[in-house]
Amino acid sequence: MSEDAGTDRPSWTFLTNHGHVLLAVAADPDARVADIAARVGVTPRAALAILRDLDDGGYLVRHRHGRRTRYEIRPHQHFRHPATAAHEVDGLIALLAPDRGRSGR
Repeated sequence: MSEDAGTDRPSWTFLTNHGHVLLAVAADPDARVADIAARVGVTPRAALAILRDLDDGGYLVRHRHGRRTRYEIRPHQHFRHPATAAHEVDGLIALLAPDRGRSGR
């Protein structure tokens, strides 16, 4: 496997950072942006931008509770790429974040 110079991370992955952020939210809807960023391996600023993209795209909704934000994944949203647009992201979440069915929606 080809590695990026000077890092332990592979040069490519099957899921984008957007997919990883969505899965991080599915695993812990109450996670702080910094925790999501650490889990995904991006900066907090990048995680926040991705969360905004997912909110703007209709994949999640943000709820403010005092100074904290809780994220709720909107079910039955379809993938954006034309090759997978017939499928809902729920299947990906069920496959890669199976605890979500017990803890949230």
